[in-house]
Amino acid sequence: MPHLEIQPENKNAEPAPAMRERVIAWAQRFWRPAGTAVAVLLALPVTWHVIYGKHGLSVWQHEHTEDRALQKEIQDLDQENAQMRQQIDRLKSDPDAIEHEAREKLHYAKPGEVIYTLPDTPPK
Repeated sequence: MPHLEIQPENKNAEPAPAMRERVIAWAQRFWRPAGTAVAVLLALPVTWHVIYGKHGLSVWQHEHTEDRALQKEIQDLDQENAQMRQQIDRLKSDPDAIEHEAREKLHYAKPGEVIYTLPDTPPK
């Protein structure tokens, strides 16, 4: 019969679960802050792109301001067009308006009238 030899236990060796727990504790202690740092470093360029990128907030704000200025210009032009349409309608139908325009723009005068034209700005 073969002889089985029983070796004494090594009291210096740690059991496998204790080593595993130490590795897990080390990973939790060092990898969580490292993962947080990596996430922050990745978030910084994304934040920069959101603010200053091709379609970022600064570009949006500039385009929004430009849009408001263009809307105001459109509103002013619509108002000017409405005034011109009213003037055209008056010139088509009102003889007094036609006479007023002829006197004002073309410097026409009735027989016996004298027209004096003054300079727009006084000389200095």
